[in-house]
Amino acid sequence: MTRKQKLRQAVDSLYSLGKAAEPSTYTSLLLECVRADDAVEAKRLQSHMDLHSFQPKDAFLHNRLLHLFAKTGRLSDAHQLFDKMPHRDVFSWNAMLSGHAKAGNAARLREVFDRMVVRDSVSYNTAISGFVGSGCCGEALEVLGRMRRGGMRPTEYTYVGVLNACSQLLDLRRGREIHGQIVVGLIGNVFVWNALIDLYAKCGDVDRARWVFDRMVGINLVSWNSMISGYLRNGRLDECLDLFHQMQAFGVEPDLVTMSSVLGAYFQMGLVEEATRIFRGMKERDGVCWTTMIVGYSQNKREENALLLFQEMLSENIRPDNYTISSLVSVCARLAVSDHGKVVHCKAIQIGIEDDLPVSTALVDMYSKLGEITDAWTLFKTMPVRNVISWNAMIIGYAQNGRDEDALALYERMLEENFKPDNITFVGVLSACGHLGLIDEGRSYFSSISEQHGLRPTLDHYACMINLYGRSGHMKEVMDMLKAMPDKPNQLIWSTLLSVSRINKEIDQAEVAAKHLFELDSQNAEPYIMLSNMYAAAGRWTDVASMRSLMKDRNIQKSAAYSWIQVDNEVHKFVSDDRTHPQSEEIYRELNRLIKRMQEAGFTSDSMLALHDVGEEEKVKSVCYHSEKLALAFALNRKPESAMPIRILKNIRVCADCHRFMKFVSKVMQRRIVLRDSSLFHHFRDGQCSCNDFW
Repeated sequence: MTRKQKLRQAVDSLYSLGKAAEPSTYTSLLLECVRADDAVEAKRLQSHMDLHSFQPKDAFLHNRLLHLFAKTGRLSDAHQLFDKMPHRDVFSWNAMLSGHAKAGNAARLREVFDRMVVRDSVSYNTAISGFVGSGCCGEALEVLGRMRRGGMRPTEYTYVGVLNACSQLLDLRRGREIHGQIVVGLIGNVFVWNALIDLYAKCGDVDRARWVFDRMVGINLVSWNSMISGYLRNGRLDECLDLFHQMQAFGVEPDLVTMSSVLGAYFQMGLVEEATRIFRGMKERDGVCWTTMIVGYSQNKREENALLLFQEMLSENIRPDNYTISSLVSVCARLAVSDHGKVVHCKAIQIGIEDDLPVSTALVDMYSKLGEITDAWTLFKTMPVRNVISWNAMIIGYAQNGRDEDALALYERMLEENFKPDNITFVGVLSACGHLGLIDEGRSYFSSISEQHGLRPTLDHYACMINLYGRSGHMKEVMDMLKAMPDKPNQLIWSTLLSVSRINKEIDQAEVAAKHLFELDSQNAEPYIMLSNMYAAAGRWTDVASMRSLMKDRNIQKSAAYSWIQVDNEVHKFVSDDRTHPQSEEIYRELNRLIKRMQEAGFTSDSMLALHDVGEEEKVKSVCYHSEKLALAFALNRKPESAMPIRILKNIRVCADCHRFMKFVSKVMQRRIVLRDSSLFHHFRDGQCSCNDFW
């Protein structure tokens, strides 16, 4: 018979007597309940005492009951007992404080603490740790002040609590003050010293953290982990790994916290294979280590590895947390793999974290980047809690997917619901104005950034306005905006000027923009190519040759333009004029058939996009087999009768010829096409594009 079974039998026997038991019986049974953590039988015992009007002579028994109820989370029972106790002492109040602290209920913790007539150091320390645990770090520091004003001397637990509060607040100044107040007798306390290491490392003073670490007596595993993670957090990766090797040399066995930091360091250094080798050699791996690997793969552009590792994680019954799910959702958004994204979404629902704010916001962003904007909106409007990041994800999602009116309407609704926009919000709003060509509205929104919302317009906002003016043909306003900027133009500003100059065929201004871009990043091929394209379109073949010569002299390597598409849960990648695909013959047969059919419907290739001064036939051929067209032909060949939209991704901006071609295909073939390029989504349907031809 187990201890709890014996307890239940003993309490049953008590009830069968039909009268009050001796005080010693109540005491021994209650203490046994405390030892067994059996709040159920303790409650039955309390009910028996109440039934027979038994009142203890002091607070001892009731305090043990309070402590057990608080410890096991039965705060309602604790309050009922506390309210009717004839005798209360500081232990009674501390038990209630402890219960609310463990429950993370800062409001009730504050209420109980303020009602206390007498307090001891346990009262103050419990309140401090409770406030820190519930994120109310400012209140924790206020309690320290009240403790000192009450003549109570802080203990080691006090200092650990308030140092943790300073760490969470990143309040290095206050933390240093508290460090200076720590009495000599506590200088050697390992818990206090670990809290100091954590404070300095989190606040960016990692050298001071190491100073504390090097002077510690009795360094424990927490000390090593705090210092190793501190180096990682501050980007001191070599020192992070050096200290890990020192730890091993001292014979200290690393734990999973240590290994998670080490894995993170290797990933930040780009040593993916080394991180993988260490992970595979670990005998034990917790959810944090798995998540570190998934995030590390994602950060190092190994998205496929991240998805495969997630499947392996599930097969080993490791429960992902909200950070794991958020990271995977972001991976699916970047890859635009809708099947994997929906699997991750289902897993979030299954483990009950779909409504977690970071997870739901990441899902809204994912569906927006998959081009499934209706699903993004459905998820957004059912979110139980939203913050400005959630609103931004939906507003920008609408703007990227050609739902610009919806983006602006949602912004107005955001204001109605008293959410304060930030700088990212206005990037979405001004982008929507740019797609729609709403000059007056754009000016108004731009002015409101500082005048109504107290924000300082950023270079991103100026770039949006330059884009709005330029795409609407107002090049004078573009140059006026450029001159009025309070900050020095950056790469984004000059790239935007180059782009709108191309649209307006303003070669002189394009040359100015390109010159600045060459100075900012001489190895970036894009401005060379864009300017060369403009020269080619104007028939200035000597300048085209000069630009090509300049690229050769500077050893400028053009990044390959490529497109990819997911069909039957497999991702297929194409480059221009690609002949490496196993189904290359069928793809080209399908594409040539498609080109012929579009030509019969009135499509003509834009030979002006060709860079070389060659014959017209060669110019046309040079634009026929771009990567997005090959991806389209592949999808049509594999899924000729599918009602699902064809989803294509491209790593650079879609060219004008391919854009027109997609519009023709969507009308002639009656197929929806979603093309995501480096700028935005293009939803092609019935010969129209959601971008209003602002590609």
